[in-house]
Amino acid sequence: MPITVPAYGKEAAGRLASMADMTADDGALRRFLHGLPGVDAVGLQARAATLGTRSIKTTAKAYAIDLAISMIDLTTLEGADTPGKVRALCAKALLPDPTDRTAPRVAAVCVYPDMVATAKEALGGSGVQVASVATAFPAGRVALPVKLADTRDAVAAGADEIDMVIDRGAFLSGRYMAVFEEIKAVKEACVRADGSAAHLKVIFETGELQTYDNVRRASWLAMLAGADFIKTSTGKVAVNATPPVTLLMLEAVRDFHESTGVQVGVKPAGGIRTTKDAVKYLVMVNETLGERWLTASWFRFGASSLLNDLLMQRQKLSTGRYSGPDYVTVD
Repeated sequence: MPITVPAYGKEAAGRLASMADMTADDGALRRFLHGLPGVDAVGLQARAATLGTRSIKTTAKAYAIDLAISMIDLTTLEGADTPGKVRALCAKALLPDPTDRTAPRVAAVCVYPDMVATAKEALGGSGVQVASVATAFPAGRVALPVKLADTRDAVAAGADEIDMVIDRGAFLSGRYMAVFEEIKAVKEACVRADGSAAHLKVIFETGELQTYDNVRRASWLAMLAGADFIKTSTGKVAVNATPPVTLLMLEAVRDFHESTGVQVGVKPAGGIRTTKDAVKYLVMVNETLGERWLTASWFRFGASSLLNDLLMQRQKLSTGRYSGPDYVTVD
């Protein structure tokens, strides 16, 4: 099933335009972001912990496993990546379990820009998306023209999605408008010659944002700038996705949708390794945003190692036996 992010309807576009005053200049944006309600850290953590205790069994668990598989961005982002490794990853994306062709395909394969063409060729017209990290991932410490060139190269090579990193230094020093304008510029660089566009995921690197209030501000800033998805992390730092941070981002998406009518996706990335973890996140999405967000068009897992555990749990439900890690491919 194709993954799509619909264009804004007239009502949503109008409501979003009505918020333009909030981003008219640096002062207005600062006043808006610092005027957002402060985060109740104790309440947030308690709510995330409570949602994490929910348990699902049998057919509901089987459905959740297949849903989680279909939401994975299968990723290889290493300096030693080769065309062969990328093609092998694409083969796994298309057929995650060679012993069971009923297993769903993953949502996307995520690679560096120079590997986009290889992934695009390997995936063909399968419907599995090609995502590319750009803007000098993971640090983002280059000039804006380089970030835009990086993005345009990936889109020209066939990327369906771009995962950009924000300038955390600018954000933490309070230069919100600089971050806002950079996201807008990258969004524009995602537009293809035919007028279509790659979807834009904006990575906050929440482990470096220091406070929950900053995560809420970054979420609103990115959505106001046009993000199609907001994403927790690069997976390259010590602290990546956590349930409280993801819950906070889901709540920001809910509030933004209520204010504007614009639907935005969420992608927790890094540190999500087990089926039990994935189910907790799916429960969180359902309880916070509802079933409308429970598709790969609106929720993703940036967690390649998660796939193997999901496949092993799927095999156990099917056969009654736990096969172990030797029965699934590593890459």
